[in-house]
Amino acid sequence: MKKVWITILFTIMFCVTLGVAEDTAVAGQTGGTTAVTAEGQAASPAGQTDVAAAVAEVAQVAALVTEAVAEAADELAAPDYANDFVGVNFTFSNVWIMISALLVFIMGLGFALVESGLTRARNTTNILFKNLVTPAIGVTTYALIGFNLMYPGESAWIINKFLGFAGFGLPGLSDPASFTPAYNANYTYLTDFLFQSMFAATAATIVSGAVAERIKLSGYIIFTVIYVALIYPFVGSWNWGGGWLADMGFHDLAGSTLVHSVGGWGALAGVIVLGPRFGRYLGGKVKAMPGHNLTFATIGVFILWFGWWGFNGGSALSSSPKDTAWILVTTNMACVCGILGAMITSWIVQKKPDLTMVLNGALAGLVAITAPADVVSVGASAVIGLVGGVIVVFSVFFFDRIKIDDPVGAISVHLVNGIWGTLAVGIFGGADFSFVTQLIGVLAYGAVCFPAALLIFFAIKKTVGLRVSEREELRGLDIGEHGQEAYSGFQIFTDV
Repeated sequence: MKKVWITILFTIMFCVTLGVAEDTAVAGQTGGTTAVTAEGQAASPAGQTDVAAAVAEVAQVAALVTEAVAEAADELAAPDYANDFVGVNFTFSNVWIMISALLVFIMGLGFALVESGLTRARNTTNILFKNLVTPAIGVTTYALIGFNLMYPGESAWIINKFLGFAGFGLPGLSDPASFTPAYNANYTYLTDFLFQSMFAATAATIVSGAVAERIKLSGYIIFTVIYVALIYPFVGSWNWGGGWLADMGFHDLAGSTLVHSVGGWGALAGVIVLGPRFGRYLGGKVKAMPGHNLTFATIGVFILWFGWWGFNGGSALSSSPKDTAWILVTTNMACVCGILGAMITSWIVQKKPDLTMVLNGALAGLVAITAPADVVSVGASAVIGLVGGVIVVFSVFFFDRIKIDDPVGAISVHLVNGIWGTLAVGIFGGADFSFVTQLIGVLAYGAVCFPAALLIFFAIKKTVGLRVSEREELRGLDIGEHGQEAYSGFQIFTDV
């Protein structure tokens, strides 16, 4: 840019010099006219000499200007333009990832509305409380230990790209390079942490819905702290942290397995240890316990759908128009086809279209496309979402049949469809991806997350206690755990 200004300066000098030369020539001509004497003949050659000198000066300046313009053109053609582009790309990508982090954050409200809407009114305060405290736990534990456990770096692996740890806290804050493209061409250290910490909070929220209406608040909090601080980032390092699954070519764009299945395995373990809600399965039959506010649940699904644009789109980790647009279109297509798949299936199986099934169909499509969104065609994404919508309906019925009581269908949505979406990478992703590798990843996460969650829940059950009493469950956790009612004056269980 300096040379451009030099060019402008030379141009101005050229114009000024040209004006001086013209004035000199005019002055020489005037002198020849007025001084018609014997000396006039001698004055003429001098005037001609002055004009010639001025013309020579102008020619020299013009040559300098031409050279400067050529140099400026060369400079703009490559180095400066390239550097400017890197700076603009870094800024745009960084801002897009921060916006995506905010979209993932607002998904917490979606989960709170879905879970409270699909459960009974007397547990609403408890559910809202859990969904508020979960991101607080997720972010603080991720800052303390999780981020460096999940992303240990090349030099901090302890066991052969299976376990690594780069230290406590956020040591990158002390390095000025962490806020420049030297850290990453698309984002800064803190942007990276902000985005990933939102994902950590999401994994624990999945468990909340499955264990709703009968778990002690203290037991849930203890489980969340341990699972999010240790298990989630540990297994996450295998792929996103550059661990052994990444070396194998395992692909999971935004966490069908790394977030949703990890949360789903924890949810399954919690439901098994807790047992079903009181009165859910009597005489070999399933007793319906419908949610109290399907308006809440529907609004919640729309918020989650909205947030998923950041969940998947931000996982491109750049603002590349092609990459982000591709991901957003495949994500949206899978969601709408998940809705259609669940609607058609529930209409055929239940004889009437079930809104709760269709809501879960939307989420099933979104979970399923979370792994392959960047590597499959738009047509394939429609198939993935459609199959996800069908699967979720039959999965809900299956878990009820084996008496796994999941009030919101979290296991069917997040675990079952997380597995389906991960395997879909190997089916629809092309020659670069292996179904066997994807299956190995699914099995590896299940082999660690499910036993770990079982162990944590059993330990809590044997120590501080995991489940509320039968009387407290009947009265509702709002009164028993919080002494507050979400709908004060409208409940009838406070005197039980």
